[in-house]
Amino acid sequence: MMIPELPDYLTKLGGREYVGLIIALFTLTAGLSRPFSGKITDTVGRVPVMAFGSIVCFVCGFLYPYLLTVWGFLMLRLVHGFSTGTKPTATAAYVADVVPANRRGEAMGTLGLFTALGMSLGPAIGSWLAHDYSMNVMFWTSSVFALLSIGILLRLPETLVNTQPFRFSLLRLKKNEIFDRQALPPFMVLLLQSFSYGAVLTLISSLSTSVGITNKGLFFTVYTLASLAVRLVFSRSSDRYGRVPVLTVSAALLVVSMALLMVTHSPLIYWTAALLYGFSSGMNAPTIQAWTADLADEATRGRAMATMYIALEAGIGLGALGSGWLLNHLVGQAGLTASFGVSALLAFVATGYVGWLWYRS
Repeated sequence: MMIPELPDYLTKLGGREYVGLIIALFTLTAGLSRPFSGKITDTVGRVPVMAFGSIVCFVCGFLYPYLLTVWGFLMLRLVHGFSTGTKPTATAAYVADVVPANRRGEAMGTLGLFTALGMSLGPAIGSWLAHDYSMNVMFWTSSVFALLSIGILLRLPETLVNTQPFRFSLLRLKKNEIFDRQALPPFMVLLLQSFSYGAVLTLISSLSTSVGITNKGLFFTVYTLASLAVRLVFSRSSDRYGRVPVLTVSAALLVVSMALLMVTHSPLIYWTAALLYGFSSGMNAPTIQAWTADLADEATRGRAMATMYIALEAGIGLGALGSGWLLNHLVGQAGLTASFGVSALLAFVATGYVGWLWYRS
């Protein structure tokens, strides 16, 4: 809901040169908190970690209107990252707990349907609220939605069998609790692919303006609706044909999408890129989650999911920082072209990697 409007909002606060930090700070905290959320998910339980993430989202959404300096805003983005650093880890582990292994791809796809629905409606509604009412109304509305999610979580049964009460000693991590080696292949693929999402989050506002599209949230609406359609039609594809073959196709679609954004000069190319990006995301997200769950031990499933999400946050953060730097240091369209070009190149490397894994299998 917030993301399409945040670059302009930060610019009005006087922080245009920090636009790349909007996503980078958020993902920095999210990435750093992943090992902790993985351990707490595997010890205290899935539901408490999900609830903590929603509470952070509720509090931060409420506070944005009251922190009206650049540094206040950036510090809040840093704290807000705890929401993404905790809830998705526990949610993915929860879903893997309650479905049989041979239907994990379908289950993650179903979870993704609702994620995609929120991501398709949120940006467009956020832009509408910001333009027709105010940024404050947009912030508070996002906070209300987070509060509603907390109400749902309160009624969920816990799926972790041997739960422990939370204690601060659980936050002390051993070396083998930071990274799950079994999740290394999904980690590598997601790290390479998610750079593009950081670039899109940071640059789509500028790209939309350059091709004459005023509602910056519509790109997210189109790509998530395309993702939604793919999940509806192909929800069981990775269960039937295998995780790696589906990931190879999704990575190839991502290459084409980023290449189109690199040369976008008209609404037709812009919307085509959004569609292909959605098709890629709709295949990739549930498949890589199911692949991670397949590779993980049941006792450390939360850690494996956290490892996968570390790659997501690192890739998004690097994409946001890199594209923000290029936007500020290259003249005109050159920054946009270079950023999406790098995204296409990294997606191409990911395609080669999963294609090699497919060939080996």
